[in-house]
Amino acid sequence: MSEGPIVSGHDPRFERTLYAHVGKPGSHALDYYLSHGGYEAARKALTQMTPDEVIEEVKRSGLRGRGGAGFPTGLKWSFMPKDDGKQHYIIMNADESEPGSFKDRYILEDDPHQAIEGMIIAGYAIRATKGYIYIRGEYRRAYDRLIAAIEEAYARGYLGKNLFGSGFDFDLYVHRGAGAYICGEETALMNSLEGLRANPRLKPPFPAQKGLFGKPTTINNVETIASVVHIVVRGADWFAQMGYDKSKGMKLYQVSGPAKRPGVYELPMGTTFRELIFDWAGGVKEPIKAIIPGGSSTPMLPFTDEILDTPMDFEHLQEKGSMLGTGGVILIPESVCVVDVIWNLVRFYAHESCGKCTPCREGVAGWLVKLLGQLERGQGKPGDIELIEDLLDNIEGKSFCPLADAAVWPVRGALRHFRHEFEHHIEKGSCAVQAGSRWG
Repeated sequence: MSEGPIVSGHDPRFERTLYAHVGKPGSHALDYYLSHGGYEAARKALTQMTPDEVIEEVKRSGLRGRGGAGFPTGLKWSFMPKDDGKQHYIIMNADESEPGSFKDRYILEDDPHQAIEGMIIAGYAIRATKGYIYIRGEYRRAYDRLIAAIEEAYARGYLGKNLFGSGFDFDLYVHRGAGAYICGEETALMNSLEGLRANPRLKPPFPAQKGLFGKPTTINNVETIASVVHIVVRGADWFAQMGYDKSKGMKLYQVSGPAKRPGVYELPMGTTFRELIFDWAGGVKEPIKAIIPGGSSTPMLPFTDEILDTPMDFEHLQEKGSMLGTGGVILIPESVCVVDVIWNLVRFYAHESCGKCTPCREGVAGWLVKLLGQLERGQGKPGDIELIEDLLDNIEGKSFCPLADAAVWPVRGALRHFRHEFEHHIEKGSCAVQAGSRWG
């Protein structure tokens, strides 16, 4: 047996945890969860560890946020004040609305108690006695399962007062969003929770200083918080043995597009595209020319041997000019025009923009959509590509929140690797592929 880090789903040491019970009959019920060791992690944390010890264990594990940003989770928790006498809040961001991302949904539908247990542990660590799960409004099945699971947990003493006799109280609530992508941004999410328009807030102050209802708050993704359950049970060293130097643990990778078995695959951080697509997703149904590696906001990469053999983690994908993001892998077939793909994606971000700031409102929803639309319709003219590139420079890093950046990055990736298709639209007034797809 190899003594090196676990970086493959074929390694016999790898063990599924987050998705161990997804798809199993009755897995959403409390009795099922308890029969498989449920709430033992919370019991251990609350009765055998101090809040600071929980934070240190999460730090040692190397867990980084699984919602896209990849910020170290334990470090984020350590920003919360101690003994300040204020109400603290923990929020689970379940507003999974990045195109290409659908991993959190199945945890909430099939294993909601795993999410609840993670919230208890996270709340204890940051000294928060109240938690909110902010769930995408379209996830009705997940919402119903969560509500039922929370009721079960209260009835059996896993939520409420004096959990496990530790003296720690924890109450948990679920809030449904209204289908707005902007609510995935943590400060816009808090505004929505407060009943306000979901505009992002100015930072600083950061949520740990002044968050929900003006109180110290920490917000984490569903996968991130669920991972904490297993870190507490198995230990930081177990988690850290999977993956690479700065990209540790298991990861939920999603595959969509013309794969033979599209879906979600729990694999070690650093699994290659080749293994994910061909070994686990069964290969492809038609020739592929591009990969979007981490959800629609991440720059696309060419479907080459070099990229297929790239480990899917934070560092290696950054070296290739893209990002891990949510791990939502989207396959783009050769029969589809890249200009059409990008125009479709940018229109999505334009539609989801809150309109608060000029770079996003005028740059993305105005000029970028207009210029790409002209190209797509065969109305582009020489100089338009350079104008788009100049526009991207004036948008990226200059908006109030990262939504505008999310619109810029896929355009940059497409121009870097498939510039010839944009040039063909200008020179010929049509797609470079015979079966050009019209995405909208």
